[in-house]
Amino acid sequence: MNAAGLALVFLALALLGGALWREIRQRNALRAWLLAPDLSPLPANDGAWGEIFARLRAQRHQAQQRLDELGNALERFRLAVQALPDGVMLLDQEMRIEWLNAAACQHFGLDAARDGGTMVQQLLRQREFLELLDAFRQHPGRRAALLRVGAHGGERVLSLALLPFGASGALLVSSDVSEQMRSEAMRRDFIANVSHELRTPLTVLTGFLEQFAGERPPAGEAAQTFIRLMTSQVERMNRLVADLLTLSRLESGDAPPREEIVDVPALLDALRAEAIALSAGRHAIEISDASAGKLRGSAEELRSAFGNLVFNAVRYTPEGGKITLAWRCDAGAPTFSVADTGIGIPPEHIPRLTERFYRVDKSRSTASGGTGLGLAIVKHVLARHGGRLSIASQPGKGSVFSARFPSERLVADDTYA
Repeated sequence: MNAAGLALVFLALALLGGALWREIRQRNALRAWLLAPDLSPLPANDGAWGEIFARLRAQRHQAQQRLDELGNALERFRLAVQALPDGVMLLDQEMRIEWLNAAACQHFGLDAARDGGTMVQQLLRQREFLELLDAFRQHPGRRAALLRVGAHGGERVLSLALLPFGASGALLVSSDVSEQMRSEAMRRDFIANVSHELRTPLTVLTGFLEQFAGERPPAGEAAQTFIRLMTSQVERMNRLVADLLTLSRLESGDAPPREEIVDVPALLDALRAEAIALSAGRHAIEISDASAGKLRGSAEELRSAFGNLVFNAVRYTPEGGKITLAWRCDAGAPTFSVADTGIGIPPEHIPRLTERFYRVDKSRSTASGGTGLGLAIVKHVLARHGGRLSIASQPGKGSVFSARFPSERLVADDTYA
């Protein structure tokens, strides 16, 4: 081979070597670019490799966008589940906790970081829950139960639903139904109490009417006695119906109370006169202070609330006792108070006094003519006026009932001439 031929061979080998070196360099650049944690700039390229790099970069960018969108959707879903008032707990096939939201932690007293991965039956050991778990394991499908959690005073009732989730897991959903249960119990008690309160006077009236419808109806003084007793029972039912209507109106009224200017000192004078008539001389009734002036609010509602406090004092104070009414400013807040020297109230009963039909001594309450709704009416009237009721009492020494109002409801003497 002559020199020209050798030169051509060496030139061809050089060109081939350069091409191979460029291929290796581009492959290495591609490998480094694909392994980069983010979409770094494209490596130097030429020829067909430039098009390959551009297409790969576009595909990688699209894949990254899809991952970002999926991550955002999952984060929004997680935040939405965290914001739910219902508890959500995800369990695996062995009933280990995989995840739970904040409401589930609150419902069951758990900690998401500490209790994750723990078998749920080791944390919730109430019999009702274990029975729910066993039933679900034996026959997978939706299972429901009620569970009481917490100690006395902070006890809650949870409605549980255990549902199949995924291939072999489960989803435990919990709802706090304590308020609904209390409302339902109050509704049942209310119906029972109203029925009881009406049954007694109706029974008395029925008995007397049977006497008058008999072959030898009562006459003279006996008839007058029966009529007086029947009238008393009718008045008792009228009071009960009137208080029920008042309480219903207060509880269902969405409108704020009427903004009238109530002359409370004059109202105290009128209530004292009515209390003296109700007492029939059995008590000393006085007004010790009426300096707080006028109040902005509903005259009808305030008269009902104050009247209930005054007349309760008359009913539950023994003969010879003293009842004192006051209307003064206490630390800037206008306060109406009724103090008596009556029988007093044991401390364990005080928190429940404003419940409908709640009575400390049922026999004394019935004999006094009360309906059991007076303090419930007082509570609702004060709430509508932004006020609150406080009760201080000592058994055997008497009680003080105070209705305290916001200072902004007080009307200055020179505001209205």
